[in-house]
Amino acid sequence: MTDAKAERRPAGELEAGVLAALWAADTPLTPAQVQADLALDLARTTVTTILSRLYEKGIVDRRKKGRGYAYSPVQDSPGLTALRMHSELDRDSDRETVLARFVARLSAGDERLLRDLLESGEQ
Repeated sequence: MTDAKAERRPAGELEAGVLAALWAADTPLTPAQVQADLALDLARTTVTTILSRLYEKGIVDRRKKGRGYAYSPVQDSPGLTALRMHSELDRDSDRETVLARFVARLSAGDERLLRDLLESGEQ
């Protein structure tokens, strides 16, 4: 008998795989299509659960397709990362300290890039 804990994937790995499949597609995908794209030994119900959780988090959108849903990402990968950064920033009431510590840990190149972006007003 195998140890169930040894077979568990790291937290977020399945969500990342599902999102990668959705980003690679040029059309919304059903859970069965995502399951096929992942090429992992996952039950369709597991993929459906992951997609449902991503929908509840606002990370994917869904539209009725047949008796189920087809899913598409709300953001591209950089947009999702930015959304997560904003979410983390919103969790702390001391925004100034959080931002100051974030900026203090930037590499010189990233600091220049951030400065250039702020000066140009690009978003």
